[in-house]
This record gives sequence, structure tokens and C-alpha cells, in this order.
Amino acid sequence: MASLTPQVTTPAVPGTAPVRSGRPRRPRVWRGVVLLLAAVYFLVPLVASFVFTVKAPDQGLSLDAYGEIFSAEGFAGSLLLSLGLGAATIVIVLLLTLPAAVAVRLGAPRWRPVLEVVCTLPLVVPPITFVAGISTVLRWGPDYLASTPFYQTIIAVQDPGFPVVLVLAYVVLALPFAYRSLDAGLGAIDVRTLSEAARNLGASWPHVLLRVIVPNMRSAMAGASFLTLALVLGEFTIARLLSFQTFPVWIYTISGAHAQVSVAVSVFSLLITWLLLLALSSAGARQRSGS
Repeated sequence: MASLTPQVTTPAVPGTAPVRSGRPRRPRVWRGVVLLLAAVYFLVPLVASFVFTVKAPDQGLSLDAYGEIFSAEGFAGSLLLSLGLGAATIVIVLLLTLPAAVAVRLGAPRWRPVLEVVCTLPLVVPPITFVAGISTVLRWGPDYLASTPFYQTIIAVQDPGFPVVLVLAYVVLALPFAYRSLDAGLGAIDVRTLSEAARNLGASWPHVLLRVIVPNMRSAMAGASFLTLALVLGEFTIARLLSFQTFPVWIYTISGAHAQVSVAVSVFSLLITWLLLLALSSAGARQRSGS
């Protein structure tokens, strides 16, 4: 018996392919192979490093190297110095990059490629060339300028307690990573609609930036901050050539006399970095689920 209700057929849209409901599942063997190769690539050096730190020639397995980390001379000072440099670098990078990216998107979209090229330019400059230029600038300064504020400023930025020159160098190195993260975050929200709505309600531009755009950019800002902190904690060339005792330089310094402790510190710092990444990913997932 035929149905009395007339059936409505949806006309086919020209230029669109029909959707197949029963698409066969592709074999996922290659995914397992890729994951296995990636796991071998990352885990083998870690396992080898961990075995080196816990295996003593005459004592068997021992965790003494990890117990000596916190009592090693210079560990706390170098780690606090690197964390302080990382915090200062994060603040300056966000203050420079975020307003510039927002201003270009709202007021001058044609200048966006220029800003992108400027921010990614440090990737093509070798670190050794970068630090050679910094050393040349720091050594410059004739004697008759010794009593001027300019000369005193050059001396002050090289203070070993908190070398501002390293912060300035790290800001330049972190620009590509911070800009990419913030640009992706801006692309995920409708910045123009949000800003125009806030402006129509009487909000000032600082209020729009701090109370409207920044809350929608938490994940992107957290990603930029984490990448910047990871760069500062792992940067060695500039700090070593400028003779500052940061955390990577301290690890290299003790590697000659305490090889096991230096490798244990490297493994320990890598675990801290992974924990930060997991915390960041969890925070971003909670924010997306809440929104």
C-alpha cells in the first residue's frame, strides 16, 4: 500500500556532489606506524638519558643524581634567573605583539603581510650573527661618554643579576612564535564585530582591548606565553657568548664535573616543560567546553 503523505524531495544543488552515507573506513594502519615512529624518535633519547642518570658503574641503579639536583651549587640562582627573564620576556612580547596585531586587523589590513614578515624575520637570522651584532653594540662606547646616561645605560643592561640585554634579545627571538599564536587566536574570533559593538556602547579603546578582546584571546595568549618561556629556558647560544649564567648555561657548565647531574637536570626540566604543556592544553580544553 502506498503512503498517502506526499514525499518531498530536495532538489539537487548544481555543482555539489552527493553525500555518501556509507563511506568505507580507510585502513588506519599507517596511523599506528607514524605514532610508533614518533614514539621511538622521542622516547629512545629520553630512556637513554634516564638510564644514564640512574645507572652507576659500581653501585647498580641509583637515584642519587636526581637527589643532588636541588643541592647543586648554582641551580636555584640560574633557574630563578631564567624564570625571571622568561616572565619579563613574556610581558614585553605580549605588550608589543597583541596591540599591533589588533590594530592591523582593525585599521590597516593591508599592512598585515608587512607585520608578519617583520615578526618572522628573526627565524632567518642565525643566532651567532645576532649575538655578534649585540656584542659589537655593547662594546661600543668611547671613554669621553663614560659619565653620560647613555654609557651608564649600556652598563646597566649588562647587570649579571638581571641582564636586560638578554630580555631584549629574547623578545626578538620570541616574536615569530608569539605572533603566530596570537594571529591564529585573532582569526578564530570576529574582532571587528566585537570592537564595534563595544565602541557603540561607549567603551574606550583600552577598555575594548582589555575587557573585550583579551578575554577571548586567553588560549592564544597562553600558547604564546608558553612558547616564549620554553624558548627562554632552552636558549643557550646568546647567554653563553655574552657570559651570563642562565639555566641552560649552568647545565652545560656542570656537565664536565657532574655529567649525571647535568643530564638529570635536563630530564627534570623537560618533564617540567611537558607538565606546563599539559596544564595549558587542559586549560584550553576547559575554556572551549565552557564557551
